[in-house]
Amino acid sequence: MKAMILAAGLGTRLKPFTESHPKALFEINGKTLLEHAIDHLKSGGIREVIINVHHFARQIMDYLDQHGQFGMQVTISDESGELLETGGGVKKAAWFFQDCGSFIVRNVDILSDLDLSEIIHDHHTSGSLATLAIRSRETSRYFLFNEQMQLFGWENRKTGERLLVRGSSSGVTSHDSIEKSVGYDPLHPYAFSGIQVLSPQIFPLISETGRFSLTTLYLRLAAAQKITGYLEKGELWKDVGRMTND
Repeated sequence: MKAMILAAGLGTRLKPFTESHPKALFEINGKTLLEHAIDHLKSGGIREVIINVHHFARQIMDYLDQHGQFGMQVTISDESGELLETGGGVKKAAWFFQDCGSFIVRNVDILSDLDLSEIIHDHHTSGSLATLAIRSRETSRYFLFNEQMQLFGWENRKTGERLLVRGSSSGVTSHDSIEKSVGYDPLHPYAFSGIQVLSPQIFPLISETGRFSLTTLYLRLAAAQKITGYLEKGELWKDVGRMTND
């Protein structure tokens, strides 16, 4: 199995460190975020990874060389010319996953003890196009899932924006607001953990170009495709790239 580490972000919330370094090299407990991410993937038996880079890209590449790529087979997806965000970054790296089955994508600035074997098993069992690791925690933005943990929508509690992306017997159609969703089963808000398992069948369905987020992609695809949530059980989760968890 292969994986991708999303490490191209500017890391503005980690200033002043990121004024002269990439956020991937920020240290927590004596280890960089990149090493934490690699160790987490290795704990799941993964040995091949592609890492996208943009902000101070050369520092990341030199760091990997200096540490023997931490025993992994590492490929770099260079976004120095244009920052593509999460969705654009995954699309650019599609060639890397042509010869494999399902694969993991994780943010570099996430500290997590998620059992990767469990979310991978859940992904294969459900037959989902994408399985998103989620948690019950306070944040401002939530994915909305039905009782079967299938993605139905999204909401931003700071702005009040809410989006429903699946139809139902109640007659609500794609992209109707939740306020119109009378007749739906209860929808449950969960915060995304920055880790997901994707099936390669997702690539032909990506019509977005240039810079776009995985959230945008999931919300569009969820109207017709099976996108599910995996409620993780680990004790450790921290988004180091955000000083607040929203």
